[in-house]
Amino acid sequence: MSDPYTSTTSQPIIKLDIPELYQCVHCGLCLNACPTYRVLHIESESPRGRIHLVRAAAEGRVELNERFASHLNLCLMCRACESACPSGVHYGRIAEAAREQLGPSGSLLARAAANFAFTSLLPHPARLRTLARLLRFYQRSGLDRVVRKLLPARLREMNSMLPSVPSRFFKSSTEVLPAIGKTRARVGVLSGCVMTVLFPEVNDATVRVLRQNGCDVVVPQSQVCCGALNVHNGETTAAKRMARQNIDAFLGANLDAVIVNAAGCGAAMKEYGHLLRDDPAYAERAQIFSRSVKDISEFLAELGAVTPPHRVELTVTYQDPCHLAHGQKVRAQPRELLKAIPGLKFTEMNGSDRCCGSAGIYNLTHPEMSQELLREKMESIAQTGAQAVIAPNPGCMLQLRYGAKRYGPPVKVFHLMDLLEQAYGADKDSSSG
Repeated sequence: MSDPYTSTTSQPIIKLDIPELYQCVHCGLCLNACPTYRVLHIESESPRGRIHLVRAAAEGRVELNERFASHLNLCLMCRACESACPSGVHYGRIAEAAREQLGPSGSLLARAAANFAFTSLLPHPARLRTLARLLRFYQRSGLDRVVRKLLPARLREMNSMLPSVPSRFFKSSTEVLPAIGKTRARVGVLSGCVMTVLFPEVNDATVRVLRQNGCDVVVPQSQVCCGALNVHNGETTAAKRMARQNIDAFLGANLDAVIVNAAGCGAAMKEYGHLLRDDPAYAERAQIFSRSVKDISEFLAELGAVTPPHRVELTVTYQDPCHLAHGQKVRAQPRELLKAIPGLKFTEMNGSDRCCGSAGIYNLTHPEMSQELLREKMESIAQTGAQAVIAPNPGCMLQLRYGAKRYGPPVKVFHLMDLLEQAYGADKDSSSG
């Protein structure tokens, strides 16, 4: 493979201590699994090409310039290449490690905004709630309609992608919410950052479904954001602090499992052991914690979900969140739960595990590629004839709802827990406020 960024230096520029960098045999089976390669057909926009570039940087053969960073940052971190790779290369670890050493990119304003979000906002739940309240006021006061008229086209587009902030947020509690019927397990629930302020009803539904399945539920008040967005974008200092705080919050609660209803959060928490591998005080605890983390569908499948008694008359399809299908290897369990709902008609989507283009903040940082992938996804949904699409991840839900409005078809977008809650007929004993 030709090396388009040859440097005269012979010293390593990136220092990486991960064996994955030398496991890639450049077979090319990852190419068609990669969203950016499928669109652009450029070697340097493929997993194989990016690994080659990072390895060349580690060997001092290329420079860490803006061009190099652009190839790394165009990646959606969807990890579809990991599912396709016969050598078991953990591409995500390579890309995250490289991004950590690259640091923030883009304009001065973009770097400042990213630094604020990752270090001053996400680690602090109270600040996040305050920002959400301000956004809610902005939306409901009519200011957004005025501002839209003044913004340039790109910013108007970003403004239109803002989700509607609900009137209440999900609240953690010191109480143990008891199982309905015989107790089968004691679990903790990650409330999350985005899920808390934008999808409180999904967290409520998660708690109710768990209780219907015989679980005592604990929602620790001291928990914080999982740190996934930080890690994916190369910020690990605050991410490690958040990981330690979550480990402390959950490990002392005598739990059988830590339940997560957001795919990206679950993938990040299952990798706390890797994130804190060099921390002598937390390395072992992080491994123990990571083994306890379960996606809600994964946990219910292992526990043996109670058969839902109520019918839900709806035709649905399923979107595999990238970090659930590729990151956690959880594919069959959500489908099994859907198919167990009486009255529900399930139809499979072509390319269900292809990224929808959300990818954390990717739809804001790389809007052209994101929209190309979203159009492709909405076409696949349209071909199913489904009335609704199930996507158990907040980023996917926001992206698909936007896609339904902009491109069609006008499908409803639900989390898996929304439909299971209906099927169980769970009491509305809200855990929010």
